[in-house]
Amino acid sequence: MASLLDFVSVLVLLSSACGDEPDPAQENVSPVINMKLDPRKKMLTWNNSRNVTWQECKIDTAPSCPTSPIPQVKDNDTYFCVFPNCVLHRGALLTINATADGDMFQQELAFRNSGKEGSRAVNFSCLIYNVRFMNCSWMPGPAAPTDVQYHLYAWTSTYEDHEVECPHYLVGSTGTHVGCHFDKLAEPKSTDNYFFLVNGTSQETAIQFLDFTPFKATEMEKYNPPANLTISYNGSHHIVRWDNPEIRFDISSYILCYELDFQIKGSSSKRHPVFQRGSEKNVYLIPSSAARAENTFRVRVKYTYTDLWSDWSGTLHFGLPEPDFQGPTVTLVGLVVGAAALLVTVLMFLCTRFSLRQKLFPPVPQVKREVTGTLVFLPEVSWDNDQPPLASQEPEDILTVEEARLSASGQADIGWAPHGSENVPPEGRALAV
Repeated sequence: MASLLDFVSVLVLLSSACGDEPDPAQENVSPVINMKLDPRKKMLTWNNSRNVTWQECKIDTAPSCPTSPIPQVKDNDTYFCVFPNCVLHRGALLTINATADGDMFQQELAFRNSGKEGSRAVNFSCLIYNVRFMNCSWMPGPAAPTDVQYHLYAWTSTYEDHEVECPHYLVGSTGTHVGCHFDKLAEPKSTDNYFFLVNGTSQETAIQFLDFTPFKATEMEKYNPPANLTISYNGSHHIVRWDNPEIRFDISSYILCYELDFQIKGSSSKRHPVFQRGSEKNVYLIPSSAARAENTFRVRVKYTYTDLWSDWSGTLHFGLPEPDFQGPTVTLVGLVVGAAALLVTVLMFLCTRFSLRQKLFPPVPQVKREVTGTLVFLPEVSWDNDQPPLASQEPEDILTVEEARLSASGQADIGWAPHGSENVPPEGRALAV
C-alpha cells in the first residue's frame, strides 16, 4: 500500500514539472494580434496576446519614405498608430515589430485599395473664398464606368469621429458628382487642417477611393482683391496706397505677398512686376520721372507660401498722357482744311446775298463817249533837233488877265477873254484850260 502511494506522488511531481516548462509552439507565435487599418482615419490598431517589452509600427507607401510613429494605447489595452501625412489609395504595407520574452517578432499587414484600377476620382482641388465659403472639384477617373457616382467626405481632425458629407454637390453633364460647395464652415482656427476622402459606387464594378495628405487651411484661402486703391501726388512722387484684404484666419499681414503691375498705357512693351510684402499700411512710391506718360496700376495678393493669387484689383490711371506725333498732326491739318472750306463757303454766301462782290471788287471806270468824240487824233510828224516842223505848229491861245475893277455896286468885275477864241466851243475851251 505504501509503495502504491509513493508511486502516485512521483507521477504528480512529474506532471507538475512538465506543466512548468514553456510551450515551444507558443514561444514561436507573435504576440501581435487583430491588426486592422481604418483608411478614413489612417489609423492602425492591434492587441497583444502576452506581455510585450518593446514595440514599434511602420508604414511603407509609394512613393513616400517609410514612417514610424510612436505607438499609443487606448483604455481597452488596444494599441494604435496614426499616419496622417500618408496617402493610402496607392496601397501600403504596415509592419509591427515587438519584443516578447526576449524574442523579436514582426507582424505585417498588406493594404490594397480594392476596386477597378483607374476608377477613382482625379484632379481633386479645394479652395476657400469670400472668407466663409469653400469649393472642391474633381473629375471622373479614366477607367470609371458611365454610371459611377462619387461622394465626398470632410473633417478637420485626425481623431474626430464626426465627418461631414458634401452638403451641395455640383453635377456634370452626365449626372456624375464633379464638385462640392460648402456654405457653412466651422469657426476658423489658424491650426486647422482639412481631411478629404472621395469614394464611389457603381452597378458594374467596385470603385477605388481617393485620399490626400492634410490640407493646411491657411494655404487653401483665395483672398479677395486688395481694396481702397488710391494714388496721390506730392510734387516729386506718385504715392500708391491700398488696404489688406479681409482674411478668414488670424495671421499677420506680413505673411502676405503683393504683386504690383505698372504699365504705360498703349505701350507694346511690358514692365516687370514689383513684389512687396504686406504691412499694416501698404504704400509704394513712384518717382514722377518714371511716370511722365499716362500709366496704369493694378495689384493682387496671395499667401506667401502658396501660388494661389487673388483676382486683379480695378485699374487706376495716373501720370501725363504720352505725346502722339502722328494723330494730332493729321487732326490739325484736317481742322485747318475744314475751317478754310467753311470760310470760303460763308464768303460766297455773303457775296451772293448782299452783293459784296461789287463793293469788294469795284469795276474799272470807262471813258465816256462824249469825251472820246471830242478828241482829235493828229498825224505822226518827225521833229528836227527837238523842234517840230513849221507846218505842224498851231496858233496859240493867249489869255489876257485884266485887273479887277470895282463896280459901282462895290463888287469886283473880273473879266478874261482868250485872244482869237471867239468861235471855240465851250467844251473846247474847258479842255484847253
